[in-house]
Amino acid sequence: MASLADFTTLRVGGQIDETRVARNEEELIAAVSEADAAGRPLLVIGGGSNLVPDDAPFAGTVVLVEADGQGPTLSDSCDISPNSEGKLPPSCGGVTVEHFAGVRWDDAVRFAVENELLGTECLSGIPGTVGATPVQNVGAYGQDVSTTISRVRTWDRHENRIRTFFASDCGFGYRASVFKRTPYEGQAKSATGRYVVLSVQFQHTQGDMAKAVVYPELAQELGIEVGERAPLQRVREAVLAIRTRKAMVSLEEEHDTWSAGSFFTNPILTAEQSRALPLEAPRFAAGNGANGEELVKTSAAWLIARAGFAPGYGVNERATLSTRHTLALTNRGNANAADIRELARAVRAGVEEKFGIRLDVEPVQIGEPI
Repeated sequence: MASLADFTTLRVGGQIDETRVARNEEELIAAVSEADAAGRPLLVIGGGSNLVPDDAPFAGTVVLVEADGQGPTLSDSCDISPNSEGKLPPSCGGVTVEHFAGVRWDDAVRFAVENELLGTECLSGIPGTVGATPVQNVGAYGQDVSTTISRVRTWDRHENRIRTFFASDCGFGYRASVFKRTPYEGQAKSATGRYVVLSVQFQHTQGDMAKAVVYPELAQELGIEVGERAPLQRVREAVLAIRTRKAMVSLEEEHDTWSAGSFFTNPILTAEQSRALPLEAPRFAAGNGANGEELVKTSAAWLIARAGFAPGYGVNERATLSTRHTLALTNRGNANAADIRELARAVRAGVEEKFGIRLDVEPVQIGEPI
């Protein structure tokens, strides 16, 4: 019998009652609808890179969303057929590219960069599938998908119909969206929300130079100043180099990559809260709150390190922080979900004791919360 450990990058999780594979939109809708009609708990998995499951058996249906090799759908007011070299020609306007939810995210980014489509180059190397990106509003190195997504097609599990969300309807926030915030309220407990993503459409501008680099670490890697631009392919290569050094690119043989990526989100603080941090603490403008107050984002990795948790820290030898990056919790080869939870609680408690800031868990949790 398969287990969630077989389908998650953390390699933890209990046995699965039923597994379905969906390789296109029709199969995905059918699998979800049949589970809902039968009143079975449902979990839809893309790459499994953003999940912290429980060790208990999952007594329901797990739907694995995979691409069947279909290419993206392209549209524009001009002729954007690939040329003899297989590349898109210059367009008189922006280009929209739509991918099925099961397409590997880095394949979508690679397609954009190879065709000089701007806006996702800093998101290179992020594991998982296209369908997960709007749910978490995936972001890294100063970019997130909300700036390029133009629409998201979903299956509405309450109304049993396809429902399309345009960018303004998605409720994007920092690692948040309407898809993440809206639970399923059917007869069976569900680990997947009301809206199952079927496809995502991205609106790109064209050019061979990436958008201005706003993240200091990336600018340093490129040898430029913050605010300057660099060739699109160079930015992708630099991001992949940084992520590889931090073991944030999944490799089967390397336990530092057996993780769920960044385990905690960067805290968003009021200006008053940020002033209580040490002067050297990272601070980034994060817009304004509901009442207009200035918000400041700080670094979860910085807080973890300054709270005394060095790379490789563990409460046991089975689960530790990555030896290269304190924001990733890793399975050293034989950890279970309880080990990961114990480590996460220890780190969060230490940061809260040191700085008075409670870290929020970024991955989706199934079963016992951290």
